[in-house]
Amino acid sequence: MNKVHDCFSNAKNDEEKGKKHKGLLFVGKDNKKAEEYIKKAKENLELCELLKEKRFDYKIPEEWFYTLYYCAMAILTKFGVESRSQRCTALFLRYIKDKGLIEYDNDFIDRITVYSEKEERSDVDEREKSRYGSSVKSEEIIQKYETMINTCKKAISECEEIVFSNKEFTLPKELLE
Repeated sequence: MNKVHDCFSNAKNDEEKGKKHKGLLFVGKDNKKAEEYIKKAKENLELCELLKEKRFDYKIPEEWFYTLYYCAMAILTKFGVESRSQRCTALFLRYIKDKGLIEYDNDFIDRITVYSEKEERSDVDEREKSRYGSSVKSEEIIQKYETMINTCKKAISECEEIVFSNKEFTLPKELLE
């Protein structure tokens, strides 16, 4: 809870000093924006298919990651939270899931989590390896293509359950104190 709280308090302090924040800020709920993030996630999957057809394999893990990240952003937007930090985004999702405020697969949160320890890896690392590595084609990426597309589709589905539900999502008060 302390790390999530720090994401909010640091962002608020930055904003008050006239700086762009690098954390989480309560900006008010925006259902339309949440739905737009879902649309963006779905379009990312279409882009994956085009990249696969053209064999731009190195770009695909980045699009898988961002598909999952756009789902996360849709959920945050449903709570009225703006994020400018991948680390804080994952921390917030984990917090609201652990508090029972959402039902969202831990795997999706784990995949967008930024780890500082070398032995801990996530899709963030896969994205960076593909993006900054020298190879364009990768049989490893092609082999896990269908699995990752299905993972992304499942994340979108679970995200839609949250975003399109009639449930009222409220930011826990302890995060704003």
